[in-house]
Amino acid sequence: MTTKPLRFGLVGTGYWARVTHAPALAAADGVEFAAVWGRDPRATADLAGAYQARPHHDISAFLAGIDAVSFAVPPDVQAAIATRAAREGKHLLLEKPVALTEAAADGLVEAVEQAGVASVVFFTNMFQPDVRAWLAEVETRGGWTGGVSAWLGSALRESNPFNTPWRRDKGGLWDVGPHVVSLLWASLGPVTSVTADAGPADVAHLILHHQGGVTSTTTLTLSATEAAAGAEAYLWGESGRLTVPGGSIGRVAALSTALGELVANARAGQAEHPCDVRFGRDVGRVLAEAQRQIDARRADQPGA
Repeated sequence: MTTKPLRFGLVGTGYWARVTHAPALAAADGVEFAAVWGRDPRATADLAGAYQARPHHDISAFLAGIDAVSFAVPPDVQAAIATRAAREGKHLLLEKPVALTEAAADGLVEAVEQAGVASVVFFTNMFQPDVRAWLAEVETRGGWTGGVSAWLGSALRESNPFNTPWRRDKGGLWDVGPHVVSLLWASLGPVTSVTADAGPADVAHLILHHQGGVTSTTTLTLSATEAAAGAEAYLWGESGRLTVPGGSIGRVAALSTALGELVANARAGQAEHPCDVRFGRDVGRVLAEAQRQIDARRADQPGA
């Protein structure tokens, strides 16, 4: 097994790319931060220059010089470039959601499987040491009846750096929903169906039905005030409640962990990971079904 660093390229030059992906790529073991691709020439040059990486505006030249890609762009842009990158044999560090349509997600999974490349989706909580310890305790204790959660985000406030066009269009269901669904899936078992309804603005309410009959609930939004914003979740059952911890390390360290696990899998020729693109696709299917139900309810209740 080779121990040579994998040459990574970063797709994206926005806020999340600058504050999380770029510093994680620079810090992660087994990673050579080699290239940056972006649509804004100045932003691309500035970000690449800060890390002695090569700036690119041509995606073909960008992919030709790297072994793996880290994505920090909107989901629809990610899906298209990631599918091409996988077909060209590049390993993938993906953001959630992996795509905004089931067809795009299925196409990405097919490309990854046909190429045999490694993939990891950065569900932030899943790479937190205290959350991983919590999941281990969940499994050890057992006897869970349900889960209760809410993620009240304020990303759509005017001054928030995450107030971006795709989030304004898709709302909390698609932005913070993947974090919650992935965690409830990992703790209570695969989600077999979902029941969804909507509140005002982008508020979404989900009931998740898990394999084995357990259920969980969540409320999601990006429209909360800063005073109301926050996230919480707990499981309940025979032994009482078990609250999800808040995360013991920062986002750069968590992404460095994800990158390290992707590098290890790539070196070992191992394509599967608990948070690989197939899991990302499955989480996206839950969101897509919830979106269909919400859209249908709104169509039946015009003006509501």
